[in-house]
Amino acid sequence: MKVGILMGGISSEREVSLNSGKSMMKHINKEKYEVVPIVIDKKEDVIEKVKDIDFALLALHGKFGEDGTVQAVLKTLGIPYSGCDTLSSSLCMDKDLTKTILKANNIRTARWLNVKSIEEIDYEAIEEMKYPVFIKPTNGGSSVATFKITKREDVENAVKEGLKWDNEVMIEEFVKGDEITCPVFENELFPILAIKAKTDFYDYEQKYSANGAEHFAINLEEKLYKEVKEMALNTYKALKCSVYARIDMIITEQGVPYVLEVNTLPGMTATSLFPQSAGEKGISYTNFIDMIIEYSLKNFK
Repeated sequence: MKVGILMGGISSEREVSLNSGKSMMKHINKEKYEVVPIVIDKKEDVIEKVKDIDFALLALHGKFGEDGTVQAVLKTLGIPYSGCDTLSSSLCMDKDLTKTILKANNIRTARWLNVKSIEEIDYEAIEEMKYPVFIKPTNGGSSVATFKITKREDVENAVKEGLKWDNEVMIEEFVKGDEITCPVFENELFPILAIKAKTDFYDYEQKYSANGAEHFAINLEEKLYKEVKEMALNTYKALKCSVYARIDMIITEQGVPYVLEVNTLPGMTATSLFPQSAGEKGISYTNFIDMIIEYSLKNFK
């Protein structure tokens, strides 16, 4: 089977995607698959460069990678691809829609506002949430253009900066606590990892630097684990995820978990969370890639 590893892309997360793709290239079983790297530099590349492959292993992130667009193109071409389908990918990429669906399903998530211009900023609503708040692009990832804002005077500039990257910006309540990530593979919760950031929040540099934030497997107290597991699996189901997705949460000092966001194409670099979690189950990176391909082929219709 000829597997094309799609990487690069046109989003702000291009470099992360290239690193994920190179890591997949290094670890995929080359005796089992004929592997070709496919670097996406422009949208047309998807149609032009995938014609001869049997399967698309996606190492793309961000817009035109994780938002359902590439998935739709590949499905139109009849080429199976890894991970969530078009609908789920687009829902999870849009943080406003993600949180709207979570709220409708009684899954706990922080309060938020979504704005398309500085004129839509509701300062009274922000005051109700209380400072600090996080301001970030609604359809972004990897903490690009994400700001922790502590006072009213800085809100407008943060929204303006976010609008340089996206058409919408989210203003989200700050929930103080410990961040965890819940990798879910085919409706199974993999080992939960704790994330210990070295600064106020888990920013771009800490996610992808070799000397960035620490992450390690964690055993939660039984009652809390049951609640986190239920929230993670319900989130996966509510957003119609398939094959694999990573649900990020924060647990307050009072032991209350909140869902932060969902990643339908989690990073696959040497320092990434999902491969580490799989490793905690005794699944090697190479076997994990095999599992992604196998279950993606089963789910492709």
